[in-house]
Amino acid sequence: MIDINSLNKAEEKLSFRGIRSSKFKHVFGCAAKKDKCFDCVKITKNAHDSSFCAVNPKFIAIATESAGGGSFIVIPIEKTGRVDVTAGRVTGHHGPVLDLQWNPFNDNIIASSSDDCTIKIWYIPDEGLKKSNMNQPIMDLSGHKRRVGYIMWHPTAENILFSVGFDYMIMVWNIGEGTLVNSITCHPDTIHSLSFNRDGSLIATTCKDKKLRVIDARSGDVLQ
Repeated sequence: MIDINSLNKAEEKLSFRGIRSSKFKHVFGCAAKKDKCFDCVKITKNAHDSSFCAVNPKFIAIATESAGGGSFIVIPIEKTGRVDVTAGRVTGHHGPVLDLQWNPFNDNIIASSSDDCTIKIWYIPDEGLKKSNMNQPIMDLSGHKRRVGYIMWHPTAENILFSVGFDYMIMVWNIGEGTLVNSITCHPDTIHSLSFNRDGSLIATTCKDKKLRVIDARSGDVLQ
């Protein structure tokens, strides 16, 4: 004999377990006070979809609008408030800055890519740029034939930088030696994004051909 009441109770328990409330349902963001914000920064008007702002424990870097080439401003993270219009800028590129990435192994080193087809590596002193412009990078990397839209540091291998150009190529650079390590040429069209797995052994890319590729980061072979 089957107890109908017990079946009803079991159904109630199952239906109750199926409802999960969000842990963030009652969490709300709160805007920082004005004295804790960075004010009067003329950010770039470029519409490229990449990182125009990069931050680490020491600095915040922001791509800015400028005539005659690309530039970005670097501000010590604790110096909030109104940004001085005469503050120093990094002005070495001959085209708009398209991406900024801090070195995860060194908080004073930042990489920038540009419409001028180059990647530049900069050393930012602990006190920042103050009121003097910086136009000489510690390293200038050339190899792409078209603009360099995205750059990304390897998450576990120090001094290894990946760059994505509009020439459909991914280039792997050894910043310690200033050399090109590898070129990945498996994409037939524009690459829209690049991302590493946790240990940096694999990269995933999306492409204009509507395909997502998983690639061996060392050999450049397409795995799937």
